[in-house]
Amino acid sequence: MVPMTIRKISRMGHPILRQPAAPVEDPTADSIKRLVLDMIETMEDAQGVGLAAPQVYESLRLVMFHAIEEPVAPESAPLIILINPQIDILTDEMEEDWEGCLSVPGLRGLVPRYTHISYSGVDPDGHLIAREARGFHARVVQHECDHLDGILYPQRMTDLSRLMFESESRHWDLPAVDDKV
Repeated sequence: MVPMTIRKISRMGHPILRQPAAPVEDPTADSIKRLVLDMIETMEDAQGVGLAAPQVYESLRLVMFHAIEEPVAPESAPLIILINPQIDILTDEMEEDWEGCLSVPGLRGLVPRYTHISYSGVDPDGHLIAREARGFHARVVQHECDHLDGILYPQRMTDLSRLMFESESRHWDLPAVDDKV
């Protein structure tokens, strides 16, 4: 077994986070499986609930996230690894909620997201994954897939006065600051 590596996480301002990621040509390739293992290790070390390949300096259409359905704790939710994902919006309804990001450390913002989506892609074994998601699960999928299109959550915000340092969240009724999308 090859040991996993904790990779450095790219931060807002780095060009890799501002460009569309390339499709993964062979989702079953050994290099992709290695990248997936490294991403799992990196995400767990950073205590995130999701991670996209561009966040570890790989411009590829690959995301992972815990499929959190309230009130399940993030660590007990299944980990979904999605290669070449597609999202379909199933409602016009949007909801604002607070988001953080491993690539935007120390900040939180109030971000509108669609409340009901479907998503599909393949896993590292080439098997099709197709699911519907609502609520926080839908939010996490949209957040991570935004990374694949060069979008960070502050670009989705409609009111930048609702962007704040996590250390100031004690002044607001916010979710725990360790729930980073």
